[in-house]
Amino acid sequence: MENFVNLAYLIASVLFIVGLKNLSHPRTAVRGNALGALGMLIAIVVTLFDKSILSYEIIAGGIVVGSIIGIILAARIQMTAMPQLVAILNGFGGIASVLVAGAAFIELNERGLSIEPHFSVSTILSAIIGAVTFSGSLIAFGKLQGLVTEQAVRYPGDQVVKSIVFLGALAIGGFFVYEPFDPNLYWIVAGIGTLLGILLVVPIGGADMPVVISLLNSYSGIAASMNGFVLDNNVLIIAGSLVGASGIILTQIMCKAMNRSLTNVLFGGFGAIAETTKDDGDFYSGKVKSTSAEEVAMILDIARKVVIVPGYGMAVSQAQHTVRDLYNVLTARGIEVEFAIHPVAGRMPGHMNVLLAEADIPYDKLKEMDEINPTFNNVDVVIVNGANDVVNPLAKTDPKSPIAGMPILDVDKAKTVIVIKRSLSPGFAGVPNPLFIAENALMLFGDGKKVTQEIINALKE
Repeated sequence: MENFVNLAYLIASVLFIVGLKNLSHPRTAVRGNALGALGMLIAIVVTLFDKSILSYEIIAGGIVVGSIIGIILAARIQMTAMPQLVAILNGFGGIASVLVAGAAFIELNERGLSIEPHFSVSTILSAIIGAVTFSGSLIAFGKLQGLVTEQAVRYPGDQVVKSIVFLGALAIGGFFVYEPFDPNLYWIVAGIGTLLGILLVVPIGGADMPVVISLLNSYSGIAASMNGFVLDNNVLIIAGSLVGASGIILTQIMCKAMNRSLTNVLFGGFGAIAETTKDDGDFYSGKVKSTSAEEVAMILDIARKVVIVPGYGMAVSQAQHTVRDLYNVLTARGIEVEFAIHPVAGRMPGHMNVLLAEADIPYDKLKEMDEINPTFNNVDVVIVNGANDVVNPLAKTDPKSPIAGMPILDVDKAKTVIVIKRSLSPGFAGVPNPLFIAENALMLFGDGKKVTQEIINALKE
């Protein structure tokens, strides 16, 4: 039986790794997701059967109920709400790690068995990391859903408070490792970890949400890996390590895309800086050139190359399908159309890619920042749909700006820039955008979906 279990765990681990590899490309992402899910199904079923923890009926019932909930969520969730779903799933992973490690500890304690140091260390780390993941993910969900303010919530001495709470969790956790016999200590540490997760995420502004989501995803993997050591389960260690490592790598990529360190994201925050940024109110006065859908249609009519820059505003107005229609109209006229994707556009890593792929826009037309930036000099028209900070030239020209040094899409180098936006309100960074008053820029005010449709109608006339 042991050999069969180990073989099943080996197969599941291989499926995880191959699935992760497949997730690296859109064409194979669905297959990768299915392989990962199959690996997890094998791991769960074999573990439960091997340990004889529950009856077959309960195991089957749990799988059916979980599958139904997953299918309903996947079918009904709006693509614009995908970041919220990812955030809440991260939180579920975190709280599961806390409860499983706690239950394993209580079982050993009640049976009077000796508790080895590696067990107590893994258990307390599961409590701290899992609890931080749980509460941090709930706050992230609240910010994304609009239940909690998206702005960074800062107060005097907040860094000191976070440090004290963190050290408190480590101190009590250390005592738990030294004297691992009191279940109350475990839950106290889990409670402190929950408080720490809230304190860590509340001060982070909306612009940093892609980084936070990927970091919390990594935390959930690390907590699961710690659970693997608690339960002496190899496949859980491997799966958790893969999630934790991939999340850390993605977090690094996101930080690099913003030219910021992880420390700056966790303890700085765009929103916090923006609160101290003064807007003289005259930045745009008399300098903005407005346009209409009809004028934009005339400009597009003579263009040969067009680049569309999607932003969160496009996602909010659910304009991705209308943007796809515009893409079809333009390409039918022989115009070359590409999409410029900034790494931190949207609310989670790859958000824009998912939205546009869901709208059946060919993936080879989605260009990453490093690939498309050198081509903007040869672009006739750039349409910025609901994006702001990722095209703000202040990142290059103002060293005092909160986005100073952040790589941006160089759309200002194109011959004409059309900016679709509801108003001149600043982005998450809270600073004005000189692009809006550039000589080659025209502002098309309105809802992203509505004005895009108006452009299509004007083109067809």
